[in-house]
Amino acid sequence: MPRVSITGINTYYEVHGHEVHGQGKPLVLVHHGLGSTKMWEKLLPAAAASYRVILYDRRGFGRSDPGENFRDYYLSEQYIQNSVTELSALLEYLHIKDGIYLVGQCEGGVVAFSYAAQNPGAVKAVAVSSTLCYSKAKMTEYLAGKMIPSFEEIDREFRETFVSWNGETHAPKLFSLFMEFGGAYGSGVFDLRETLREVRCPSLVLYPDRSRLFEVEQGALMYRSLPAGELAVLPDCGHNTYAEQPEEYQRIMLSFLARHR
Repeated sequence: MPRVSITGINTYYEVHGHEVHGQGKPLVLVHHGLGSTKMWEKLLPAAAASYRVILYDRRGFGRSDPGENFRDYYLSEQYIQNSVTELSALLEYLHIKDGIYLVGQCEGGVVAFSYAAQNPGAVKAVAVSSTLCYSKAKMTEYLAGKMIPSFEEIDREFRETFVSWNGETHAPKLFSLFMEFGGAYGSGVFDLRETLREVRCPSLVLYPDRSRLFEVEQGALMYRSLPAGELAVLPDCGHNTYAEQPEEYQRIMLSFLARHR
């Protein structure tokens, strides 16, 4: 299994697809805050038919090592920037400098938009789904009324999937950190709007109308903050759009990317 040392951490990655009519553009898929490369199984075949698809497990997820003091890393105010640095190092290792397409799910969208804002000449287009735009209160307060269950109480099917992605030992620890609202969203007031204004490339916001985490209005706020934004809403769909409506998710995402090739 391919791995590369990034800032001293062994990072797991995969590359799929090949040159298609001489246009094998790099497409990076960035998983959400409980995910891994395995969550992209349904999107991968169609994406790899037209792109050079790069998947990777972010530090402490899937098959990438957590390193020392992962809890401190996860809860750090530098988490977003460290995640961008991680992605930058992986692309540099793969000799990918420009013409990049990005797809991010939830927290992965924060990383994707942050990378695009910092590398305007390198990114051709970015698409995200179920990503929070901003909170009016601290995240601990914002999510307090969402009735998020404990690890033992979450849906059995998702719990088993989550364990298969991140391992039986590490999965509960990751979920516990998620419950503390660390990672890209932090524990304080979260606001991505300033970053979004710096994203100059075409940008798609795909949002579900029935997420138990973030209201659909967040998608519109994100869309309006983007200089070249587009908005699509999935009706009767929950937070994990890629799993609940995979065919529609795939159709909308790939159609957007194709229009901006």
